Amino acid sequence: MECYGIVKLPVAVIWEIPGEVKENRFGEAVSAIADEGLYGMGLAITGEEVQGFYPVRTFYEYTGFVRKEDVEITDLAGMKGWEESCLMVVDGIHVDVLSLPKVQGVCLISLFKGAVIKVLAFDSEEEGWAKVELLYGRTGYMRNQYLRKKEFSQAGLWTGEPVQKNIVDEDSFRKAVVKTAKQYLGVQYRWGGRSTAGIDCSGLTSESYMQSGILTYRDARIEPGFPVHQISKEEMLPGDLMYFPGHIAMYMGNGAYIHSTGKVGSGGVVINSLNPEAEDYRADLVESWYASGSIF
Repeated sequence: MECYGIVKLPVAVIWEIPGEVKENRFGEAVSAIADEGLYGMGLAITGEEVQGFYPVRTFYEYTGFVRKEDVEITDLAGMKGWEESCLMVVDGIHVDVLSLPKVQGVCLISLFKGAVIKVLAFDSEEEGWAKVELLYGRTGYMRNQYLRKKEFSQAGLWTGEPVQKNIVDEDSFRKAVVKTAKQYLGVQYRWGGRSTAGIDCSGLTSESYMQSGILTYRDARIEPGFPVHQISKEEMLPGDLMYFPGHIAMYMGNGAYIHSTGKVGSGGVVINSLNPEAEDYRADLVESWYASGSIF
């Protein structure tokens, strides 16, 4: 039987190995984090449990291991049923799901931007509140201003390849991905992160594209089989991607780019400039910038 898991925590770590710690080349014990799954995201379970971890594959073709207690196990029919239900995407930094459609309600769970939740009624009995259903069947309420249309498909879990949205308006798409990336400004840098609790460079770009319906490669390089292809630096337009050794950024136009950086003094999601005269110019990145990429 095909087996799937749906993330039931606000954030579930996807580990490189069936364990949380690995040894780096300096002999130091470091985190084995590879990626994160947000609440409501589906995972294909690709093998047997290993020491309390399931091997998994995401709908954007990333692989790793999750703790078995972090996911709700289901079969193919259950996974398809979840994907085909009235799902929407959380569109706030940190959003509470409450027991009542009022601010005095008991907090049932707090979700980060990008999480997926089943919406029973966008407009519930109280103005401004959506009625939602959690994975274990409990209903709750959240401000509907913090919900956006789910534009990406998780069908790649059973089709075996990422399913991409058909872009009909290039200019609107470019504006949308830049707008989404800017909503993460100030979020701390977290290696392997992809939420508003902490995000890394490829987490920022892939999550920004995902929320507009396009699934890009999770790591900081152009990968065959994904829609990004190399273009010249002179061709770049807002929303295109910039590649550096082990790092990725999104071009915003007018010489500005947004990225998540672990650099001391500017750690997290920031905007920098390609203009050598600008205060936020980073010579180290400009000098190592080796490629640009676009889906157009």
